[in-house]
Amino acid sequence: MGGKRKVLSVNELRTSFFTDGGVVPAVDGISFDLHEGEVLGIVGESGCGKSVTSLSIMGLVPSPPGKITGGEILYGDRDLTKLKESQMRKVRGNDIAMIFQEPMTSLNPLFTIGNQMTEALLIHTKLGKRKARERAEEMLRLVGLPRVTEIMDEYPHQLSGGMRQRVMIAMALVCEPNVLIADEPTTALDVTIQAQILKLMKELNERLNTAVLLITHDLGVVAETCERVIVMYAGQVVEEGPVEQIFGHPQHPYTEGLLKSVPDMRFKQERLEPIPGNVPRPGSIRHGCRFAARCPYRFDRCTSEDPALYVTQPDHFARCFLRDGKEAAAHDGALVEG
Repeated sequence: MGGKRKVLSVNELRTSFFTDGGVVPAVDGISFDLHEGEVLGIVGESGCGKSVTSLSIMGLVPSPPGKITGGEILYGDRDLTKLKESQMRKVRGNDIAMIFQEPMTSLNPLFTIGNQMTEALLIHTKLGKRKARERAEEMLRLVGLPRVTEIMDEYPHQLSGGMRQRVMIAMALVCEPNVLIADEPTTALDVTIQAQILKLMKELNERLNTAVLLITHDLGVVAETCERVIVMYAGQVVEEGPVEQIFGHPQHPYTEGLLKSVPDMRFKQERLEPIPGNVPRPGSIRHGCRFAARCPYRFDRCTSEDPALYVTQPDHFARCFLRDGKEAAAHDGALVEG
């Protein structure tokens, strides 16, 4: 990342859920770095472990039944997995903040917007009530909300969905965190508001130099907003690299399938190509590549050995045997070459 400082390092993170039916490994050994001022996307189908990754970083995995069972999450020189809840509370909101999918479940219906906006400032800073209110109003203006003074005294149900999502972004950024995690921040919004919210997040990222981890299933959002992207499948990272490289030259069959299943407005298509089959239940595949059952390029090795993350180009990795030098030669032309 051209010498940019690392603000967050996730190394071999494993998060499992202990259920009556057995142990479910939702996140299974994922690693990535997030650098200052960067927008990094994590993309994949529902159930691939994206949201559990974000909750693990925030220390918000519901326990029981969930638990981080391995790896580390380094913020500076501190491993967040080792912190007590009282220590994590100081990190949350102040150093690392999160925007959730559905603002109505994240905003408290019993308190005014002003109450909720100033709470984080009163907890994490030395500002008094008046200064905290001024700072909160300033943040609401920054996210493009009108009549800010009135909104401060209103309740969440009095605002539209788009306004509530802007309030959520303002709340997340009010203490100027170094890292912002946005989990499907535009899912519940219509397309026009989605575009506004993404533009706003990008502007705030550039203005405040906040590192953003954007979690989404929407490849269009990634293309529009991110510099680098991680593709997750069944709890693992299957591809990682710069957005242009991954969109132009996907190196994993799953990424290729995701891109083919998205309509391209520039060309007339008779029909889209969906990926056959379903995402496997976490923990159900003991050996081999987890995508093998759905992969058009699979061969014997895919079902018996676990593929590593192979380097395909500088800063571009893919968890596919076709990217292993020997196999690439043997199965020449199987996957679109980058």
